[in-house]
Amino acid sequence: MPYERIQSKADYRRFVQADVAAYGLERVSLRCRMQVDQLRFLLRMRKIEYLTNCRPWRKASLLMLEFVNHRLALKLGFSIPKNTFGPGLCIVHRGTVVVNPGARIGKGCKLHACTNIGDYNGAPVIGDDVYIGPGAKLFGPITIGDNVAIGANAVVNRSFGSNCTVGGVPARVLSDRGARELEVFCHAD
Repeated sequence: MPYERIQSKADYRRFVQADVAAYGLERVSLRCRMQVDQLRFLLRMRKIEYLTNCRPWRKASLLMLEFVNHRLALKLGFSIPKNTFGPGLCIVHRGTVVVNPGARIGKGCKLHACTNIGDYNGAPVIGDDVYIGPGAKLFGPITIGDNVAIGANAVVNRSFGSNCTVGGVPARVLSDRGARELEVFCHAD
């Protein structure tokens, strides 16, 4: 599971394009930016990642953008640090989302409200195309494979391989069908 981060202007454009596509859009209109707060937060976060990783000398722009995005994050209930998610992130609903800065999440993640990823003991490494249902808690230094669907209110405290559905307290494998087979899509409110 290689971890991707924005390293160039081309990467920035690719991440933004993948994030917009995750919301089922071809491009982002001004109206869409104003109505879908989660996407507006996400696009600003990608810009912050680009400025941090590729243009660190633009401190004034970076600080202003971080301030504005932090205010929106407080409104939405998000605590998502930069450089933790790969391209194609979709945050489906407003609500509490807490992510440990040490977490590494691959491309195509679908994330619901009231989720917690990581704790003080360590942060998970999560693969590509993972669906994280509402209220799911993932904590500790665990690894989640590609194409995994994590059910609502699951408590995941151990590692799981690829291509499965997990759920329960504590989480266990419920099915050998992953997120792609379950056709889990993102449609923002």
